[in-house]
Amino acid sequence: MIEFRFDGEPIRAEPGQTVGAALVAAGRRHWRTTRRDAAPRGLFCGIGICFDCLVTVNGHPNRRACLTEAIAGDQVTTQEGPGRDDLAC
Repeated sequence: MIEFRFDGEPIRAEPGQTVGAALVAAGRRHWRTTRRDAAPRGLFCGIGICFDCLVTVNGHPNRRACLTEAIAGDQVTTQEGPGRDDLAC
């Protein structure tokens, strides 16, 4: 098992598992809010076609949790609206 942090909390994942799958396995059902209505979103299609599962990984927004491999030590956070690149100059 590997471990990453989601909003500061440790989440365990199988090697090769996606962030989205690990979050669902940990009981998380939503981790993004929409721009206009702040409606909660999580996994919808699960195959990278939609953008409901967006998260911020290590300061980079708009990563699809269903396609992003969970990596030990990564810092994953809830994304609000369009996200913001914390690493931008």
